[in-house]
Amino acid sequence: MKTSKTDLGLWLVAILTGLVGILNLISAVTPGLPERIAVLQEIYPFEVRAGSHVFAAVSGFILLTLASRILRRKKVAWILSIVLLIISIASHLLKGLDIEETIPAGLLLILLLVLRNSFTAQSDRPSIAQGVRVLIGALLFTLAYGTAGFWLMERQYQIQFDLLQAFQRTLAIFFMGNRGGLQANTRFGSFFITSIYIVGASTITYAVWMLLRPVLLQVGGTDAEREQASKIIQQHGRSSLAHFCLLPDKSYYFSPTGQTVIAYVPKGRAAIALGDPIGAPEDLKDAIIGYQAYCDRHDWYPAFYQTLPDHLNLYKTLGFKAVKIGEEGIVDLHTFTTQGKSKRHLRNAVNRFHKLGYQVKYYQPPIADEVLQRLKVISDQWLNEMQGSEKQFSLGWFDHNYLRNCEIATVESASEIIAFANIVTEYQLNEITIDLMRKLNDAEPGVMEFLFVSLFQHYEELNYDSFNLGLSALSGLKGDRSSPRLEGGLDYLYEHLNRFYNFQGLHGFKDKFDPRWESRYLIYPSLRALPDVVVALIRADSGDRLLDYFKPGA
Repeated sequence: MKTSKTDLGLWLVAILTGLVGILNLISAVTPGLPERIAVLQEIYPFEVRAGSHVFAAVSGFILLTLASRILRRKKVAWILSIVLLIISIASHLLKGLDIEETIPAGLLLILLLVLRNSFTAQSDRPSIAQGVRVLIGALLFTLAYGTAGFWLMERQYQIQFDLLQAFQRTLAIFFMGNRGGLQANTRFGSFFITSIYIVGASTITYAVWMLLRPVLLQVGGTDAEREQASKIIQQHGRSSLAHFCLLPDKSYYFSPTGQTVIAYVPKGRAAIALGDPIGAPEDLKDAIIGYQAYCDRHDWYPAFYQTLPDHLNLYKTLGFKAVKIGEEGIVDLHTFTTQGKSKRHLRNAVNRFHKLGYQVKYYQPPIADEVLQRLKVISDQWLNEMQGSEKQFSLGWFDHNYLRNCEIATVESASEIIAFANIVTEYQLNEITIDLMRKLNDAEPGVMEFLFVSLFQHYEELNYDSFNLGLSALSGLKGDRSSPRLEGGLDYLYEHLNRFYNFQGLHGFKDKFDPRWESRYLIYPSLRALPDVVVALIRADSGDRLLDYFKPGA
């Protein structure tokens, strides 16, 4: 990819921002030249110069945290950097007429102003991880500030510190409030000890604010956006994922015409859209182009998860890449049968459960709380057995408000419910699918085969055309050549993750029903962006519970 002059300028500005931050730190712990200090003493008191040292240190810390955001063209980072550079220049002049140190800050200020039109990206949605990183950085910065100050200063104290002694004394002062009898020879030396607390408190306050921001901001779309999305999806939804686009973890992008919606979840550097855009076919291209521009303004990589093969050429024409991630199994309800030698195991399962007195019962919304409580017991036991947690994004999760408004099918006898699934319609497509599918651990073998055959027969009687069994992850990859460079890696993942997730077993279960298999794809902007897209997808799917995501059976 060709590097533009603007990109080179952004790299230069980002590097210079970090260097100015470091320079501010060094300057803050270094007393001014005596002849210059003598001039300033005639103008304003020591406290003004001392305060300027603190401003230099704090602005240096924040400039260091902003350097990476400058590179990502963040508008807010540009504004903060301009303000902090003005403070830095004033601090250098006030604390010691340090004209030499104002030159890099002044040069950086000029460069930022020249490149002002390049800073168009909006701020990241805050995250706890981001706040924790800044909090750790604040603590390390304070330790570095104190250590550098004690080590660099000469004649300010009764002893001269080596590097280890400087570090130990900073730890004792900041974390235990213990000066250890340290006496300063000068007013600046005495002030520096106090400044460790001031700098620490300022930087940690900034970090804590960053940490707490997530609770102040709304996650997902607004009620009005979700209502607008619902109208579009009801009119144009034609996939097994359309229903999940309305769950509360989704945010929404609407095309310029307002006729198409893209449901997405932003995580880190990527915004992962669920499925293809939903809306008027003639609006699809403009919706994708608009979403690209929208993500660019937010400094996100746009991606689409589980897309149909229908629009692959359009995505590629617009600069995207595609990789097959699996296949969806779709059962034709008009031709499905349990007759024949190959279906003997299905017939046996159905007959056995009928003889045991089980039936499949259908509960219509709103579902009673008593039923939901019984289903919760099954769900909790199933999750515990799988050693996993609820997934999100392309699935629903056990939530009373969500399930209360779904049709639910159960396998039950007169005394107990042993398995259940909630039913999902596909709006304009005459097809049925399911979301949660859970059973008691000690349920009779074959209970899910019994449930599925009963569902097929029931919805065929209701004149539905097909039943979608959902995605079989990483299946059918060996014959696919949509992205040869990734094919080997995905084959490797399939072979090595299968022992945890039993992809082959799940695919084999679905294959019992003789579905037709349709390819599904991940659409991403470039190989460089792919790692960020994959991490964002894992975070969206796991609800940011990354350790839970990698548990066996999750």
